[in-house]
Amino acid sequence: MNELRQSALLWLAECKVSNKTLGVAALNRAWLAGQIRIDLNIALVAGLMIPGHPAKPELVSPLAVKKRSMRTVEGRAALIHALAHIEFNAINLALDAIWRFANMPLDYYTDWLKVAAEEAYHFNLLNNHLQTMGYSYGDFTGHSSLWEMAQRTQADVLGRIALVPRTMEARGLDASPLLRNKFVQVGDTQAAEILDIILRDEIGHVAIGNRWFNWLCEQRGLDSIAAYDSLAKQYSAPKLRKPFNLEARRKAGFTEAELALLSSSSSLAACLT
Repeated sequence: MNELRQSALLWLAECKVSNKTLGVAALNRAWLAGQIRIDLNIALVAGLMIPGHPAKPELVSPLAVKKRSMRTVEGRAALIHALAHIEFNAINLALDAIWRFANMPLDYYTDWLKVAAEEAYHFNLLNNHLQTMGYSYGDFTGHSSLWEMAQRTQADVLGRIALVPRTMEARGLDASPLLRNKFVQVGDTQAAEILDIILRDEIGHVAIGNRWFNWLCEQRGLDSIAAYDSLAKQYSAPKLRKPFNLEARRKAGFTEAELALLSSSSSLAACLT
């Protein structure tokens, strides 16, 4: 019987996109069916280059990603491609959270495997739509800011959970309504419907991040707001700009105290993003 954390590392290292998405979906099904065991204590080492990714897209600085007009098919395709790239990175982030951090509760691994499978589903939705426009994943450039934050926080599960799902991925909750409106304005209702699905699921993913962040704070005897402030400074978390999707953030489990700080102009609020 295969082991879950070793399998997550295997699919994290997989370079072929179709193999990765299919493999993650199959792993989630097998885990839910009780066909996969887990070793919570084993210390794993990545023997292959991670994360595995295809030769294309070419990875560049975020500032070097070319801006294109939504009035053109190419411009709309570039935005769909950027969203697909985010989802591809999110698959890898969830898999990394499984293999890298040992001795967490069983539900922790179930949660992040569910996230990985849903991110794979999102990627396929976006890539399939991209192909109807005459493009495929890899046709435009991409960047790796999400994975860079994962690298910075690889030594501590609390830092990882605080600054990837609760910070980097929560930014998607804020951006989604604006992006959806752009697609509606240019008549791409299919892209808008895909974004509705992604927002629904991403609320759940950020909620999982909130669940485990608060659990870890409780286990370590930490105040969650003070702990986040400290981690955001330690790892140079990005500062968000308004508008914030407060409704989505509430559904994802952010407290009213956190949202008030996020919306204020205090120095702590600048970190609570």
